[in-house]
Amino acid sequence: MRGRCWQWRVLVASCLGAALLLLGAATLALLPESENRALGSGWLGGKRRNALQMLYDLDQGPSLALAEVHRQRRNLLRHACSHHTRRQRLLQPEDLRHVLVDDAHGLLYCYIPKVACTNWKRVLLAMSSPTSRDPQAIPAHEAHAPGLLPSLADFSPTEINRRLRAYLAFLFVREPFERLASAYRNKFTRPYSAAFQRHYGTRIVRRLRPHPHPDALARGHDVRFSEFLAYLLDPRTRRNEPFNEHWERAHALCHPCRLRYDVVGKFETLEEDAAFVLGLVGAPGLHFPTPPPRTKAATTHNQAMRLFQDISPFYQRRLFDLYKMDFLLFNYSTPSYLRLY
Repeated sequence: MRGRCWQWRVLVASCLGAALLLLGAATLALLPESENRALGSGWLGGKRRNALQMLYDLDQGPSLALAEVHRQRRNLLRHACSHHTRRQRLLQPEDLRHVLVDDAHGLLYCYIPKVACTNWKRVLLAMSSPTSRDPQAIPAHEAHAPGLLPSLADFSPTEINRRLRAYLAFLFVREPFERLASAYRNKFTRPYSAAFQRHYGTRIVRRLRPHPHPDALARGHDVRFSEFLAYLLDPRTRRNEPFNEHWERAHALCHPCRLRYDVVGKFETLEEDAAFVLGLVGAPGLHFPTPPPRTKAATTHNQAMRLFQDISPFYQRRLFDLYKMDFLLFNYSTPSYLRLY
């Protein structure tokens, strides 16, 4: 069965046409630190195995407890895709804009804002640097600079196909409403996001706030969470332009039911999942920047709960419907603080 799954990866990628993409979905494994170190050596017979082959060898080997957890995660994603997606449009190469390419290490990484994507971009830049670089020392503005990390969308269909067949593809996801709350706090309540607030905040105030103050119209610096949610649910928002990537749904950015992902990491297990990916790559001297402590994860949950407590059940239901596919595909439970019924 596993062998057929990996053969299917090749078959699916081969279906990419001159302008259209028709692709499948997947994930894989998590190991304790000692096993990550063993993977990190990555040299067999003096020749480096690529990350995808390392994962394939692991999947064919004896079943390991934590690896089985991730096999189940992959199966859940595949099952959810088959049961909750119907007719979908074929992907264009431009739909792959969020999939970053590391040719030197054979990696495809689909980044989702507010899911440690700045640190992952730092890691990819550090790995591609001709000199040793500490990822943590790379400024955020450099990590996000356009053009430093090539996108899969920049290649021809033939080259896209080749990379899909040969490279390890991974993404990291997060509980959808905690990610949404994080995006709101970061973009609408922090003074360093003034440019973002002038672009989006003024638009929200102008459209949704009765009799706004001139200062709010000019700066967009005081958008309320309820106004932000009303903006997301307003049909005019997506009719006028696509959602901004910071609140676009994860499945709409990375297309996990069309692209076959080999590893799906989670923000909630960021440290373990990041170490696993780097172990497959064979970068023993490279460490993922220290993720937030578990206590902060609990704080993030509580912050989301506080933000949603003043939102009416009607709007909670509509917002849950908007993000429902992310909950289903990545096996997140409906938040207990929601009043959906």
